[in-house]
Amino acid sequence: MKKVLLACAAGLSTSMMVEAMKKAALAKGLELEIWAEPVNSALHKVDQVDVVLLGPQVRYELAAFQKQAKETVVKVIDMKHYGIMNGMAVIESIMSDLG
Repeated sequence: MKKVLLACAAGLSTSMMVEAMKKAALAKGLELEIWAEPVNSALHKVDQVDVVLLGPQVRYELAAFQKQAKETVVKVIDMKHYGIMNGMAVIESIMSDLG
């Protein structure tokens, strides 16, 4: 099972995105473990997951996450998809990274 970690600031909107992504993954028949954590704790788990997605509100942390990542893909969620909670679009944006 592939692991997808969303890094966030406070977590309210990101938890909504997690739920939208879980529904989208289920609809596509994908077995993904998806959850969110605050930036500070997520930074220490970069190499324990397959993909890290940063919420648009913490995109300024991208360089720190990329520096920490060895094999892990790190991306910022598109603000348009995040704003309308389009979990399917976010899942589709990482499909090639999941292998």
